[in-house]
Amino acid sequence: MAKQSKKTAQKEKKSKVKGKDADSDAEDADLDAILAQYAEEQARFLKVTEIVSEPPAPRSSATVLASPSNRNELLLFGGEYFDGTHATFFNNLFVYLIDRGEWREVTSPNSPLPRSGHAWCRGGNSGGVYLFGGEFSSPKQGTFYHYNDFWHLDTATREWTRLETKGKGPPARSGHRMTYYKNYIILFGGFQDTSQQTKYLQDLWIYDCQKYTWFSPTLTTASQKPDPRSSFSLLPHETGAVIYGGYSRVKATAGGGGGKQVKGGAQKMVLRPMVHQDTWFLRITPPASDAPAAAIPTIRWERRKKPANTPNPARAGTTMAYHKGRGIMFGGVHDVELSEEGIDSEFFDLLFAWNTDRNRFFPLSLRRPRAPGKKQQTNQVKSRDRGKADEEELLRNLKALEAKGRFRDDDDDDDELMQLSTPKEEPVEPSKPATVRFEMPHRRFNAQLAVQDDTLFIYGGTFEKGDREFTFDDMYSIDLVKLDGVKECFYREPVNWNLMDEDEDSDEDMDDEDEDEEMDDEEGESMSLDTSSPAPTDVTVPSVTQDMQQLEVEEQETDAQPDDSRPLPRPFESLREFFSRTSEEWQRLLIEAMALKGRNDEKSIKELRKDAFNMAEEKWWDSREEIMALEDEQEAAGIGEVVSMADRAENVGGAGRRR
Repeated sequence: MAKQSKKTAQKEKKSKVKGKDADSDAEDADLDAILAQYAEEQARFLKVTEIVSEPPAPRSSATVLASPSNRNELLLFGGEYFDGTHATFFNNLFVYLIDRGEWREVTSPNSPLPRSGHAWCRGGNSGGVYLFGGEFSSPKQGTFYHYNDFWHLDTATREWTRLETKGKGPPARSGHRMTYYKNYIILFGGFQDTSQQTKYLQDLWIYDCQKYTWFSPTLTTASQKPDPRSSFSLLPHETGAVIYGGYSRVKATAGGGGGKQVKGGAQKMVLRPMVHQDTWFLRITPPASDAPAAAIPTIRWERRKKPANTPNPARAGTTMAYHKGRGIMFGGVHDVELSEEGIDSEFFDLLFAWNTDRNRFFPLSLRRPRAPGKKQQTNQVKSRDRGKADEEELLRNLKALEAKGRFRDDDDDDDELMQLSTPKEEPVEPSKPATVRFEMPHRRFNAQLAVQDDTLFIYGGTFEKGDREFTFDDMYSIDLVKLDGVKECFYREPVNWNLMDEDEDSDEDMDDEDEDEEMDDEEGESMSLDTSSPAPTDVTVPSVTQDMQQLEVEEQETDAQPDDSRPLPRPFESLREFFSRTSEEWQRLLIEAMALKGRNDEKSIKELRKDAFNMAEEKWWDSREEIMALEDEQEAAGIGEVVSMADRAENVGGAGRRR
C-alpha cells in the first residue's frame, strides 16, 4: 500500500512491544475472541435485508466494484477507519443506486467477517463477485490477522457463500489483486505481516470456477515473473491479464551507498520503499476441448517494455479501474525519504488512461461544455416554435405504430446496436441536483475506482499533512465520454487523526526513533486541508535495485506496434456517427477475416452488423485519447466540428467543390 513504509514500521514496532508484555493492552490479547463476537452478532440476522441508508462511514482499504448483474449499481464492501488511536473494521455491504443517488445497506446472516486490504473481482463467465483475504487487527493495532477465506457474492440476491475449495488454496494475505479471465479467477501478490517484518509475495494462483479448485502454476527457474509487490494494478485482457506498478520494500545498504563496504565490517542493510513501474502480461491458454478433465491451462509471464508517457514522478497508491481496453488511473503519492526521521510527500489529483494493448499512458483533462454555435441556437429556437406541432405528429405516429405493429428499418438496427452501450432501465431523477465542478477531487492516494456504463466513480482515499492522516468521506463521478466536469455524489468533511496518547507507548524498550517521532509535532500547525499545489521536489533516492530493473526493462523492449489500417474516428464524432460512416468498411473487414479463416458459415445481415458495431466501438474507445487531443487543439484554434466534404452526397462538383 502507499505509505506502506511508515505504516509497516508502526505495525512492526507495536507488535514487538506487545509481544514482550501481553498484559500491556488487554484489548489486544485475543483476536479469536473478538472475531467470534463478530460472528455471533452476524448470526443474529435471520435473512438478507436491504434498507435505504446514509452513505458509508469513512473508511480506507475498502473495495468498490461495478455490479456485473445490474448496470445501475455499485457495490462497496469492508474497509477500516483509524483515528490515530483506535482502528475500526467493517463488513457491511453497501449498494449505490446510480440513477437515484441512493445508498442501501445490506445485512446478511452469512457475511465475511470485518476486514480491509482484501481483493474482489467479478466472476467473468460464472457470474457474481469473488472475494479473497484481507486483514483484521485489534482496536489498538497491537495484533494483526490475515484472512485466507474465499467468498462468492450473488449480486442479484445479495447472498454470500463461503467457498470450500478442493485441495490447497492461496495463503493468507492483504494488498493482493484479483481479476477474471473466462472461467478463471486470477490472484497475484500482496503481503503478510509477521511480528518481525512485512513479507511481500509474488505467487500466482488461478481458481477454476467450474472445477472449484485453486492451482498455482509451476514455472521453470529460467522463467521470468514479476517481483514481489502489493497495491499494483491487475486488469483483465482478452488473452489473460496485465499488471502495472505496485509497491514493496527491498533490502538496500543504509544511506544508499551503492553497496561498498566500509572499514571495520559489512554495511548495515535496511528495507527501503520501492515503487514499481514495470509492466507484465500474463498469457493464459486454456486446455484443449479434448484434454483430460484434470488438465490445467498453460500459464506464461511476459515482461513488457516500460509504458510510454508514464506519469512522472513515480507514485504509489494509484488505483485503476478497467474500462474497454484501458486502465483509468487516479491520484497517488510520491515519497522522498529525506531522513530516517521523516518523509516528504507529494500528492496528486491527475487522471490518466493506460491503453493496455498499446502500453501507453494518456492524460485525461476535464473539458467545459462547448457553447452552442449560431446555427445550433437558431435550430433550438425553431425547435421550440415547432414543439406543439411535433408533439401532435408524434402522437399520431405512435397510434399508427400501435395499430400496424413494430416497424423496422436500417435506422432501427443502429438504435438496437447502440443499446449495447446504454442502460436498459428508465433513468430516475435524483432527489437532489448534483453539484458539478470543473476541478478534480482533492489530491489523495488509495482512492477506490469503479467504472459503470462509461462513468468513472471515485470513492474515498487518504491524504496526509504532517503527522496527521485524513480519510476522505466522499464520492464523485466523471463521464469518460464527455469529461464535462466532476459530479459530486456525496461529500462529508474529513476528520483528522486524534493525537496519539504518549503514555500508551511509553515502554522503556521503545526505540529512540519512536520517541523522536512523537516529539516532532509542530505546535500551531494548521489542520485544514491544503488545496494549493505542493512545491515540486528534486530530491531522489538512488536505488541499485531500481537501476538493475531499469536495465532489464530496456534490454527486453521487444514490443512492436502493428500497423493499423482500420477506420479512425474524427474529432467531435460520436460513436453513432462513427459507425454510421464506417459501417460498410467494418463489414467488409469482417467478411475478409472470415474468408482468411476458411469459415463457410454465413452470418445473417443482423449478426454481421452487430459484429461490425462491436469492432467500431472497440476502435472508437481505443482512439479516444488522441481524438480528444485533436479536439482540444481545434477548440484552442477556434475551429469547430470538421466536416469532410468527401462524405457529402451533394459534393459532386461545381464551383463550390474547393470550398
